[in-house]
Amino acid sequence: MRVAILHDYLNQFGGAERVLEVLLEIFPDADLYTLLYDREKTFGIFERNIVGTSILNRFPIVKRKHRLFIPLMPTASNLLTSNKEYDLVISSTAGYAKGFHIKGKYHISYCHSPLRYAWEVDYLKNLPFAPWPLKEMVVRPMAKILRKWDIHAATHVNLFVTNSQYIKEKVRSYYKREAIVIYPPVNTKIFFPEPTKNEKEYYLMTGRLLYYKGFDIAIKAFNRLRKPLIIVGSGPEYAKLKLLVKSPLIEFRSSISDNELRRLYSNAKAFIFPQIEDFGLVAAEAQLCGTPIIAFNQGGGAEIVIHKKNGVHFNEQTPEAIERAVCEFETLVFDRKAIAKTGERFTKDQFVNNFKKIVRASGFKETL
Repeated sequence: MRVAILHDYLNQFGGAERVLEVLLEIFPDADLYTLLYDREKTFGIFERNIVGTSILNRFPIVKRKHRLFIPLMPTASNLLTSNKEYDLVISSTAGYAKGFHIKGKYHISYCHSPLRYAWEVDYLKNLPFAPWPLKEMVVRPMAKILRKWDIHAATHVNLFVTNSQYIKEKVRSYYKREAIVIYPPVNTKIFFPEPTKNEKEYYLMTGRLLYYKGFDIAIKAFNRLRKPLIIVGSGPEYAKLKLLVKSPLIEFRSSISDNELRRLYSNAKAFIFPQIEDFGLVAAEAQLCGTPIIAFNQGGGAEIVIHKKNGVHFNEQTPEAIERAVCEFETLVFDRKAIAKTGERFTKDQFVNNFKKIVRASGFKETL
């Protein structure tokens, strides 16, 4: 069977790229197409499969600062074509890949999110151009154009698969399509409860330092709580977040290995998850390490956390709500082995088995 896998861009390595890794384990000979490719930033993992990139890949500045060029991405996607014809096309996408002009008999789209820049205008606050006061003149008209393109790109898809119930509802709302939910894969060879005798004194956050992920409200909460908080990650909000720190018990770390991250998860008192996330792979990783989660009760956090069983929910994205949730958490007792058990919904084996099932159900019965 000839398989093509389409991925938005490969100039960073995060949760979507971990999913792509597993898709390529299922289909090791698949041809891989992407708008942008940076071998160094993706550790050469995808080198063997790359067969096509967009015209934008010729320009190093685009790979470094791709958010500056969002208005060009739909056109670049339309121009990304191939003379090959495939039996199965799989797009791994938070927007653009489902619109690549790669021919296939059947297209399954694993949707991390509909195109955020089209549907969630506030997400554009991360952009270095179009200052936010100009949003009515610049940002909203651009989002309207992107939305029209995104709806049309969705017509290329035969079957939508989403990473959460939260995104399933967005697919239904935006594209008027139904979807199957398959949770993203966590590698249990990397993330598992690590036995330790250390006292669990610190709280933990990790992820890209972007405004919508709520690092700022957590910092404000922990400034007042005067409890240790470790933040692991890098990103455009780093300088702003550092300026918010008033407590000597808050520290930042970056560029750590998976083994170091597992140890941080396993030793943390709890994982703080204040954002509305499409799913939240870092929270699932923490859960499989047996770490309770203090999460905002919307998006992925609402699905990953079972209140008072494997963590605590809070209902407002404010420092005060996090403070109250931390205080409530500290009155409860959690079984960390039982928490890791609840995380088994998100294992790599579950993902692989479920994805193979939907491929077989789509008519490719003898290929897996």
